[in-house]
Amino acid sequence: MRTLRVLARSLLPSMRSEVAAGARGSERAPRQLRARVPRRRLRVRAPRRLCLRLPAAEGLGLGPGLRPQPRAGVGDWTEVLTETVKVLQSGRVVGVPTDTIYGIACLAQNSEAIRRIYEIKGRNEDKPLAICVGSVEDIYRYCKVTVSDQVLRDLLPGPVTLVFKRSDELNEDLNPFTELVGVRIPKHPFIQKLAQMCGEPLALTSANVSSQTSTLTTEEFRDLWPLLGLVVDGGPVGNMMSPECRLGSTVVNLAVPGKYSIIRPGCAFAATVGILQNEHGLSLQC
Repeated sequence: MRTLRVLARSLLPSMRSEVAAGARGSERAPRQLRARVPRRRLRVRAPRRLCLRLPAAEGLGLGPGLRPQPRAGVGDWTEVLTETVKVLQSGRVVGVPTDTIYGIACLAQNSEAIRRIYEIKGRNEDKPLAICVGSVEDIYRYCKVTVSDQVLRDLLPGPVTLVFKRSDELNEDLNPFTELVGVRIPKHPFIQKLAQMCGEPLALTSANVSSQTSTLTTEEFRDLWPLLGLVVDGGPVGNMMSPECRLGSTVVNLAVPGKYSIIRPGCAFAATVGILQNEHGLSLQC
């Protein structure tokens, strides 16, 4: 069994009023407030948290492998999924585990939430955000697909971002400077189910300040917690001793029919190229 925790830093207005009251009484009030929560149990200074026990994730297949593997069920995750959906639908940004690194996400169709992601990361506005969907079928709704359905299913779910021309269904405020969009289906059952329950794509990017190292645990992006509506702690992602695990997904441009180009090698470069070239006959775009 492993634990998935929802760590709520700024969900409750009562916390803000408590902090303000403490500040009026003493300059050291924030330290006193933090000290009241046992660190070994919570790992976030908040008046409330939700902690669920989840099924063992044997066969989850997280990491750079591309082939489909059995995934743990999400039947016991109802409470944490429901809470996360509520926070997303309120326009806030959440921290979530994926199959590669930790990410922060918001609803891609919410323009204000997209602006908030850029503010949180300190990200240049000319750098695009990828979208995350819950199934291969959803890709056709938001992208102009140029490859066979089997190509999509051989690569996804997995640690790969596929870039296509965007459809008119996608929020025009998401990456307005380009006609392209990257789409992901991480091989992680939690975020897959989350996207399905939201009924619309998530805008997804790495959980770190722009240009800083990607993160494999929630502790590694602790500095972002106060800016997030919720943090879902799924434990360490990948092998923390392996530099490859911090590379993020492999990003491949498939916008030109019959061609591919690698935008970012990422953690699944060799496997992705092998599938595109050897199994489906796509050629490298020069």
